[in-house]
Amino acid sequence: MNNIIDGKAIAAQLREKIAADTAELKAQGTTPGLAVVLVGEDPASRVYVSMKEKACAQAGIFSDEHKLPAETTEAQLLALIDELNQDQRIDGILVQLPLPGHIDENKVLEAISPNKDVDGFHPYNVGRLATGSPLFQPCTPYGVMKMLEVSGVDLTGKEVVIVGRSNIVGKPVALMCLAKHATVTICHSRTKDLPEQVRRADVVIAAVGRPEMIKGDWIKEGAVVIDVGVNRVGEKKLVGDVEFASAKERASAITPVPGGVGPMTITMLLYNTVESAKRRASAQ
Repeated sequence: MNNIIDGKAIAAQLREKIAADTAELKAQGTTPGLAVVLVGEDPASRVYVSMKEKACAQAGIFSDEHKLPAETTEAQLLALIDELNQDQRIDGILVQLPLPGHIDENKVLEAISPNKDVDGFHPYNVGRLATGSPLFQPCTPYGVMKMLEVSGVDLTGKEVVIVGRSNIVGKPVALMCLAKHATVTICHSRTKDLPEQVRRADVVIAAVGRPEMIKGDWIKEGAVVIDVGVNRVGEKKLVGDVEFASAKERASAITPVPGGVGPMTITMLLYNTVESAKRRASAQ
């Protein structure tokens, strides 16, 4: 039986819908616009940014790139964000993290207008997610939820165990699962007896950033496993946070690494940008 949740296929399907929605908006006179700001030369960030540019081009979204030198001051970056907040062509603003050490990330994220915060990291959007009326949901956890939905996983009454408590994945995905009526446990590096916690889960969401930390025999027979981790082992090999080969034998459905959650993140970024453009169009 094929129990692999194919993130590439789900992302491709969603991107077709995003491109169709974009074409419709353009026909009505609104072109969705995403501004991407990169400060410095971080190699992984450069790769992500070029992937985002390519994805925008394929979907017909206007991509406005700002590649700034590493010595850009915090004041200069905040001034640029202020400009983009005012720019009528821009529906989403994404500042690629990490930023150089002399710039306060929190200050920068809070400077982005909550109405253009397509990453879903602004405290206003975090608060709306927590209170059950989200405006923008963070892209990676939103991608996880879409994958579960498309795979026909109903979370109502299910035991969901999340390993990892980051602001980017662990905490928001917990709130999203709660909104779908799951019973949620968040585990982390100081959780007592992690294997036992994981063993009772109907759905495991691994987002801890440690290669194959979650062993296959921790997975309950028939559980669904979503592996958000991407860890480089050796020169070329990428592995997740879950021991894939052994977990696959027990899980009813599981995401691979690569090709699982990864392709969903940029897809949900495009989705959020187009939703923002729809709001702009309806307000005109």
